[in-house]
Amino acid sequence: MTQWERLQQQDTVYSQRALDLYNGDEFPMDVRHYLAHWIEGQDWERASRDSSQAAFLFQVLLENLDNQFSRFAQERDSFLLQRNFRRYKQNFQRYQEEPHTLAIIINWFLVKEKEILNDAELAQQVQTLQVQPATIELESQRQMDKGLKELKMKVEVMEHSIRCLEEQQDEFDFKYQTHKMDSCTKEEKNKQIEGLQKMLNGLDKCRKDFLSDILAILDTADCLSVVLIDDELLDWKRRQQKACIGAPDDTSLEQLEKWFTQIIESMFQLQKFLQKLDELVGKMTYANDPIPDRKPALKSRVDTLLTRLIKSSFVVETQPSMPQGRGPLVLRTSVQFSVKVRFLYKVPELNHVMKVSVSIDNAVSQVKGFRRFNVLGTSSKALNMAESMNGGMVADFRHLTLKDQKVGGGGKGIDLSLSVTEELHKINFQTQFDHQGLSVSLETSSLPVVVISNSSQQQSAWASVLWFNTLCSDPKNIKFFEGSPAASWAQFGEMLSWQFLSSGKRGLDNEQLETLAIKLFGKQQSYDHCMIPWAKFSKENLPDTNFTLWVWLDGILNLVKVYLSDLWSDGSIMGFVSKGKERVLLKKKQNGTFLLRFSESIKDGGITFSWVQYSNDGNPSVQTVKPFTSTDLKQIALPEIICNFRIMVAENVPVNPLCFLYPNTSKAQAFGKYYSEKAGEENPYLKYLKTKLVFVSKDRNGCSSVGEGPVSDLCTQDRDPPFSEASDDFDLLQGSENSPMPFSSTIDPFLLNSILDMDMDVGVDVVPDSFLQPAPHISPSHPQQPSVDNDVDILREAVSPDADVRLALQEFINSQNFLNSTDHYPPEDSIHGFQDFGYPNMPLTP
Repeated sequence: MTQWERLQQQDTVYSQRALDLYNGDEFPMDVRHYLAHWIEGQDWERASRDSSQAAFLFQVLLENLDNQFSRFAQERDSFLLQRNFRRYKQNFQRYQEEPHTLAIIINWFLVKEKEILNDAELAQQVQTLQVQPATIELESQRQMDKGLKELKMKVEVMEHSIRCLEEQQDEFDFKYQTHKMDSCTKEEKNKQIEGLQKMLNGLDKCRKDFLSDILAILDTADCLSVVLIDDELLDWKRRQQKACIGAPDDTSLEQLEKWFTQIIESMFQLQKFLQKLDELVGKMTYANDPIPDRKPALKSRVDTLLTRLIKSSFVVETQPSMPQGRGPLVLRTSVQFSVKVRFLYKVPELNHVMKVSVSIDNAVSQVKGFRRFNVLGTSSKALNMAESMNGGMVADFRHLTLKDQKVGGGGKGIDLSLSVTEELHKINFQTQFDHQGLSVSLETSSLPVVVISNSSQQQSAWASVLWFNTLCSDPKNIKFFEGSPAASWAQFGEMLSWQFLSSGKRGLDNEQLETLAIKLFGKQQSYDHCMIPWAKFSKENLPDTNFTLWVWLDGILNLVKVYLSDLWSDGSIMGFVSKGKERVLLKKKQNGTFLLRFSESIKDGGITFSWVQYSNDGNPSVQTVKPFTSTDLKQIALPEIICNFRIMVAENVPVNPLCFLYPNTSKAQAFGKYYSEKAGEENPYLKYLKTKLVFVSKDRNGCSSVGEGPVSDLCTQDRDPPFSEASDDFDLLQGSENSPMPFSSTIDPFLLNSILDMDMDVGVDVVPDSFLQPAPHISPSHPQQPSVDNDVDILREAVSPDADVRLALQEFINSQNFLNSTDHYPPEDSIHGFQDFGYPNMPLTP
């Protein structure tokens, strides 16, 4: 099933998000639908970086549009689609000169689709796991439903009562008028007057009872409105606030909309009852009539309650966010953002009637030093039911932008006590409610947003959004960072766990949180009293580093979100574990047990693996590879690295030391489902497989290690410090074309992988060795070719302190004999448990 088909099967709230995603013209939904299989089968992320690949996919896309156009031409009922696809192709032609821009757009849409699917899956998991909170929530909903049902029944009874009251008054009025016109004896008159008096007393009692019933209903409605506004609505706003920073909370408004509509309808019904009483008084009144005395107070209460309910029912359903932003509430000047407001009183008569206008920072002019902005775009829109799948009254602003409002030659005021990313601004919305004689001005505001002018500020801006929404429940507090409070460890740990939950579908467990707590506060019995100041989170560098706590954590989060989401979700990555604890855990396990953890010294996020191996005398040692960064993982997935990782043991036999994922899961069971290698004609890169580069380092005891896969420049990459000093050498292996790790020809051959960090208690020094020679006890399967040895000698001679290694490697690779020779490696059946290497034919680049 394609990703697109899975999207169409999601619940309403997530399918609506998918529809909203494709609301613009950047990438038509029709193209996404009819070319779904082809689109999802291409590597758009690579095309966004590789112009030649982007140009190729661009041409294929145009061909597919032509083919689809031809199919529609053969179908009678597809005239509109045929016309649309012709227009789509014409629109795509504008990317002819910059096809990588289109690749970036398509890749962004696919990533957003995956995020929607992840959120849907996460919501389903949360609904399954959080049984107790759901039970409590359902109980409060039942109580509210019960109260509103009783209120509705009372109002229906009142409707019957007002009709009876009217009939009773009409009967009295008829008999009174008859009495006035009747000419009868005085005795009969007195009897009639006595009967009329009894009827009037009964009418007076019914009026008083009716007014008392209205008062009782108002008391009930008051109690329900307090629960609805001060509890349920505030709880929803807090859930929305937490959901903006990754909490798996339900932010749907259908239930609140149902409750607000029911109670407001009941109040308008009471308002009609009071108007009916005015009519009755206009027809007939008498001395000590209770209606003129008591009705004004009741009407005032009804109007006050209605006004409060209606004002509270105007909310921001979807907080401001940029299409390609880090998260909601971070906006960038001159970049479009969207926001949606909703009126929770669902009344069809007001569809397309109430106009909503948008502005920013009505009160910020009173805040010294804050920048000011203008809102550009469609700043006025009518509340309507067409933009919501469930028929809610919404106004969806999709193409708004912010522009700096220059003040005295610059957008920033004089007071620079706060940074740009600590300034908080609000997007405000106003509308007017006029219905059934009630006129109310409505206003609502977004949660505070951080406005940036450069994409490099997103990381710092997101830190501000996290801190505010973790610690502050007052959305009007735009001066929050003038005296930002510290976060308790419980608050900080929960917020951080949400980040991993939203990035990788799994939060942090207690052991991972404890590891982070020890890193921040040292070992303690309890961390309940520990506090983390704002400066320590986002401004002060960690000890012995040049980056802050948030920069380090954010680098890991990005790594998880982009490259490690599945591995993090299924628990394969231990993540946060100290090196000391890592050794303790591994040394208790069988040979070949390994675990995955995050690097503590790489700014932009790194992941490494360590394993235990036992010497001949039974002593365990732990080895660790230098961390893999996004530069590495964007070229080869971590499961493939683990699958094809090799070290050189005695007589230069490469073996994979990774056997069991901690605690005792076989490697194949843990990672087999992620292996993506194809064989035969299914492998599109097979025709390029000729050579392959690997990195080799050998220790003095003859134990070598080989890590396969590309990495960034080892000289400039920030890595975890090794357990022992090591110098390294590059080797180039040759063998058959059945590669366990196929490489594309676009990979730079100098992006080499995996220098081993030896466990400190092993005491092994690693020294460079020459290029590999065939093991003496293995007979080659082909005649010897001395010319290859000559090339190796040339390269050995070149690998000296004064030699140019790259030129030597280039000369070595260009040797025709080298490329044609396979006799330097044993046949497959002579090495137990080892597959031959396949090697992509790729030129060395200087």
